[in-house]
Amino acid sequence: MANVNDRLNDKCARARCRSCQRVGLLAVMDLGLMPPSDGLLSAEQLEQPEDRYPLEVAFCPECALVQILETVPPEKLFTDRYQYYSSFSEALLVHARGNALNLIDRYGLSPASLVVELASNDGYLLRNFVARGIPVLGIDPAPGQARAAERIGVRTLCAFFGRDLAARLVDQGTRADVIIASNVLAHVADTRGFVDGMGMLLKDEGTIVIEVPYVRDLIDQCEFDTIYHEHLCYFSVTSLDCLFRRSGLFLNDLERLSIHGGSLRLYVNRHENVQEPVRRMRDEEERLSVNRHEYFRDFGVRVEGIRTAMRELLTQLKADGRRIAAYGAAAKGTIMLNYIGVEPGMIDFVVDRNVHKHGKYMPGVRIPICEPSRLMEAMPDYVVLLPWNFREEILAQQTPYRNQGGKFIVPIPEPTVV
Repeated sequence: MANVNDRLNDKCARARCRSCQRVGLLAVMDLGLMPPSDGLLSAEQLEQPEDRYPLEVAFCPECALVQILETVPPEKLFTDRYQYYSSFSEALLVHARGNALNLIDRYGLSPASLVVELASNDGYLLRNFVARGIPVLGIDPAPGQARAAERIGVRTLCAFFGRDLAARLVDQGTRADVIIASNVLAHVADTRGFVDGMGMLLKDEGTIVIEVPYVRDLIDQCEFDTIYHEHLCYFSVTSLDCLFRRSGLFLNDLERLSIHGGSLRLYVNRHENVQEPVRRMRDEEERLSVNRHEYFRDFGVRVEGIRTAMRELLTQLKADGRRIAAYGAAAKGTIMLNYIGVEPGMIDFVVDRNVHKHGKYMPGVRIPICEPSRLMEAMPDYVVLLPWNFREEILAQQTPYRNQGGKFIVPIPEPTVV
């Protein structure tokens, strides 16, 4: 159940904050037991039991960090079963290229510079620097993605990043002019160690550029399906400012982005020079109570409303004899399908552009994953759009299906048929 219960309150009271280490958190919601969201299953694994872990969300009243309580060992999450390849999203490639070109111009990067990216995936971003002759180093723990990056000329170290790895790199003479960390800060269990490591690896006048989903958008738009075990933390500007200052770093500038349902791009340095956008957003969060528990109190109730609406819609469509598929074997799709309780036969198949996912099955609900051409072949009446954060890109891709009368169900921020 998404609503808070006494058991969760007791568990939160004993929990320690991932950022400030305070003991005693406040409960936000409970999504129940969930499988690892990117742990796609092979046909052979369908006969085996799946691991499931609690997915409970809490708030720290000391530093305002929203976080999940359970830490699943990263070696259980980022293995060969982890099939997220950034290059399969055209929108993400465009976004990454724009970021890279902006950083080259903003900091005058040249062949004498070094750009390090943490969680560099398949080299989708760093390849833009390579094309301009700027040295790079990618660091990513997923072996398949690291190999893919090496194949396109992106030097990549297959490892988890933290203080220890940063110290080894510094001992080898490696220091970065720019460190990029897009959608990874929330993934690390040792949040403070990760930030400390970035500070160690950064040149004195260098810049750390971080992108994170923004907790205000998550709450305001009811984006509960972005909560999963790989995402340990959900950041506000207030909580980020506290986190960086504890490591001797300063959040000096930021931009608000629309990607991934609402994100922040942060510019972090060794020396304090806080710009107006940071001051303005801290003031907004204070005015809106984002740094207080009250802001999150009705979130679970609104999430349950989406679950009820989605179940009623899918159940009614099946009762009317409609055929339903889904688009996007994304991590958020695992959470959505499992949380709303999709039953066998309710959704026939899922399609995805990522060829590494074809022939696999969605965790928990065990729905087969096919290539996108299956939509035109089978012509289901409705398709649940799971990666709703790429809504416009996907709807444009699927114009032929829509022209034949196919409809999409967009579940967030409330179930809508388009």
